[in-house]
Amino acid sequence: MRTRSSALAELASEIRAADLTDWASVSDRFTTWAGRPGLRDELRHHLRTLSGEVAAAVISRSRETTTHFAWCLLNDPGDKFSFWLHEYKPQKDWRIGYADSIHNHRYHFCTTILRGSYVHERFDTEMDLAGLTIKSATMVRSGPCEAGESATMLSDEFHRIPKAADGTMTFLVKSRPVRGWSLSFDPVTNISRRHVPVEERLGHLAERI
Repeated sequence: MRTRSSALAELASEIRAADLTDWASVSDRFTTWAGRPGLRDELRHHLRTLSGEVAAAVISRSRETTTHFAWCLLNDPGDKFSFWLHEYKPQKDWRIGYADSIHNHRYHFCTTILRGSYVHERFDTEMDLAGLTIKSATMVRSGPCEAGESATMLSDEFHRIPKAADGTMTFLVKSRPVRGWSLSFDPVTNISRRHVPVEERLGHLAERI
């Protein structure tokens, strides 16, 4: 019989058994898991029963962005994936330039909406020959996503969340990074930006002093 605290352990077991070189395999397992009854209750119970040491580790791995708080629930160095909760800020508190920009990610991920909703837009992009700059972006799909819906994004796909209902929360499983940077694009100014994570810069830091 499944216990209330086993939701993340079961998903971790499922992902470890998947072929992570084929993210579709992960997506199939995640979608089935995300559709289980009472998922929110299980995740709520998990958070309420964190030990002090585990809670401190979650806090140390988590971060704030301009549009949401990203809570890292699981990040075992031996795994090729991590688990996250995204807690979206009220729309009035968003600052331009993160989830609401046209962007891709350094990793693949699957996500499900636990509560609330958001507008999700997907884009085709035209890149320069080196693949370092976005020259243009064309929207190919746009629509509302509601609580209970799941989706998958690969690292070479571009999207945007221009609006989220207050109180929206999502759960994600992310792959390890498959590229060294991500890109964003502002369609108003046609400015493309490349984003290199701070941990990748440490090796060059001494040269900059």
